[in-house]
Order: sequence, then structure tokens, then C-alpha cells
Amino acid sequence: MSDETRRAVEAILMVADSPVDPHLLAQVTETAPAVMEQLLAEMAAAYEAEQRGFVLVKIAGGYRFQSHPDLTGYVERFVLEGQSARLSSAALETLAIVAYKQPISRAQVASIRGVNVDGVIRTLEQRGYIAEIARDPGPGQAVLFGTTAQFLERLGLGSVDDLPPIAAFVPGADVVEALEIGLRVEPDDLIVELDEPPDSTDSTGETGAAPSSSPDDSGVIYLDDDG
Repeated sequence: MSDETRRAVEAILMVADSPVDPHLLAQVTETAPAVMEQLLAEMAAAYEAEQRGFVLVKIAGGYRFQSHPDLTGYVERFVLEGQSARLSSAALETLAIVAYKQPISRAQVASIRGVNVDGVIRTLEQRGYIAEIARDPGPGQAVLFGTTAQFLERLGLGSVDDLPPIAAFVPGADVVEALEIGLRVEPDDLIVELDEPPDSTDSTGETGAAPSSSPDDSGVIYLDDDG
């Protein structure tokens, strides 16, 4: 493989704003795909052996340059200096749901989170992390969302299959049971407040006398009233 081809590949990867498909590199440099794959592997090994500050990695089906993992601290300090456009916790939660449950509708995401997610979905779409990928065949044909190549690129993943198993973040059955017991309300702990019996206070605030049932001289019993 000529040095010119190697330099051409480096130049292309340097200006590319997303991972470059090796078949495209082979086409541009008029090189066989298998030869290009071998060249890329040799370049990656050479950069690692020379302990460069960057590495050549295969991400989302293509190749790109990125900073060496050992230098993450320096890169974070540089990138986060004055950086304020971070995703909120709500956006990160929504993004995680879409990543693990895709394809998923807006209503399904809202059902899982228990809140309205219209604004968050819009933000993630604008950032390029999620996109409409299909339509639900059911009634209404709801839009189904999924993650994008930019999402994989940001996380340094080859595909969504490389996401860490979600089971590692779910508490075990014993923990769930302990939480349920701690939150359970026993009947003996309930305090029932009985309504007080109504008094005979009238609308004036005065307590009226009990109705009289005394018989008169004729022997007829009359009940006292205002009349």
C-alpha cells in the first residue's frame, strides 16, 4: 500500500464530521475493500504503538479519529470549559428509554416516565440523537422513535447491541421486595377519624332545647316548634 493512499485516508478522516464507511474510502482511493480494511487496521495499530493522543476506531459502521481514552480527563476539561448546553436529567432518562425500547412511540415513553415528554422529545430530535424511524401499524399510526448514528457516535458504540445490559441497572428481586415492605401500609397503622355527632346548635349559634312531649290537659301530646 502506497504512502499516498495512507495519507489520503488520513486527510479524509480528518475533515469528515462523521465515521466514514471503509467501502467509501476504498472507492475514493481506488483501492480494493479488503485491502482498505487491512490498511485501516495497520494504521490503528501504528497509532496505538506510537502512543499518539488520538486513535483510529470503528464506530457506527465507519472509521474516525478520536481522542485516546487515557486522555479523557484533559478532553473533558477542555470541552466543558464554559459549556452550558448539557442535556437535562429528564432528557437523559428519555434518551435511555428510547435507546433500550426502540422503536417506541411518544405515548409509550410518556407512560413509562409518567409525565409529558413532548418538549424533551423535541429537544432530542433537534440535537440529532433520536429520529422518526417507523409508524405503528395500529390505530392512529403513531410515530415510532429510535436512536441515530449520531447517538452511536457520541457514545462510541458500533451499534445499539453494544449498549450495556439494562439488567445491571435494575435492582434485584430481594431489593424490590424490601422496598415494597417498607412502603406497605398496615391496617393497624391507619387512623380513622369518626365524624362528631351533630349538635343541636341552630343557625344563630344557640343551642335549642329538646322538643317537648308533655301532654296538655286534654291528654294530647304536642311537639314544641317555633310556631
